[in-house]
Amino acid sequence: MKPAAFAYLAPTTLAEALEMIDRIGDDGKILAGGQSLVPAMNFRLARPGTLVDINGVAGLSGISGDSARGISIGALTRHAAFHTPPFSGPLADLLAKVVRNIAHYPIRQRGTFGGSLSHADPASEWCLVTATLGATLHIASLTGTREVAAADFFRGTFTTALQPSEILVRIDLPPLGAGWGTGFYEFSRRKGDFALAMALTALRIEGGTIREARLGVGGVADRALRLAKTEAFLVGQPAHAETFAAAAAMAQDSIDVSEDIHAGADYRRDLLGTVIRRALAEAAA
Repeated sequence: MKPAAFAYLAPTTLAEALEMIDRIGDDGKILAGGQSLVPAMNFRLARPGTLVDINGVAGLSGISGDSARGISIGALTRHAAFHTPPFSGPLADLLAKVVRNIAHYPIRQRGTFGGSLSHADPASEWCLVTATLGATLHIASLTGTREVAAADFFRGTFTTALQPSEILVRIDLPPLGAGWGTGFYEFSRRKGDFALAMALTALRIEGGTIREARLGVGGVADRALRLAKTEAFLVGQPAHAETFAAAAAMAQDSIDVSEDIHAGADYRRDLLGTVIRRALAEAAA
């Protein structure tokens, strides 16, 4: 297939890019990594009249900070930057675990962190990371910038709080300092396929007891979900298999699991329990 005809613009500054998308409106699309948009255009599922390619805009990529202070991620930062993060600690370990589950190596060389969030696929690993850890997203427009919490950014399948005249420019992840353990587990039919279910967790354990917990799931509903009630249940509990099984059962009962051609609701709910138990066990280990 070939895409429908479109105009192509390549700004070199953020101000130029913002002026272009403000002028074009709903008829335009921003091109970052293009690993989701371009296939959709080839199948003519997306038919933008204009592409605004922001790859030439300086200052939109890079990683700064560390696990103890939190990190800032430029929206154009490629997935592959997290193969070996430029910092150490639990947060770096978690991002390195997650990135190896994103599609395939060539896609990770081109796809971007911000592009994945803006696309808002329910099975996106980076959407799960930001939702679970409580990230802050920085969004720019001609009228200025605004901050949006990850919990408010994702509105549903392929739907976010971004307006047509806005660009996601930076993502801030809060710290995970010493004492935190992290776990991530996803299931897909083949390596590199979209996840049918995945779970991400961070636990701070003292003396065998969970003192703080972060837990989220993806691929099972219309967006990545942070499980606040299950997190509250985990705090104060012993870090062993019985606790993790109870937490998984609580999550299974609380989520309206999606059903599609890839998996029925009952199958996906059962799978949900498995990925949660395995992610929790990995974090505790």
